[in-house]
Amino acid sequence: MTKHERWRDLTPAQQRGFLAAGGVQLALAAIAWIDLARRPQEMVHGRKPLWAAAITVNFVGPIAYLWFGRERDERRARRATRSSWPVERRAG
Repeated sequence: MTKHERWRDLTPAQQRGFLAAGGVQLALAAIAWIDLARRPQEMVHGRKPLWAAAITVNFVGPIAYLWFGRERDERRARRATRSSWPVERRAG
């Protein structure tokens, strides 16, 4: 395998892959930072400045924040715990 030092040395497929991966990374970071900025401290596990710094770490930081750093939204938590069985209604 040869070492590529310049953008023009990469094949078009490698350039597209690089741009796609960079786009996904930037999108994840933007989503995580926006969520962190809007979310109250009480809804964040840990300190917000530490999470803001962690989000800068490639794919790992934003995914870690989105997965572990946030309290679950109450509506989502209720939806996730609902049974899929129909609820019996009593005549009354």
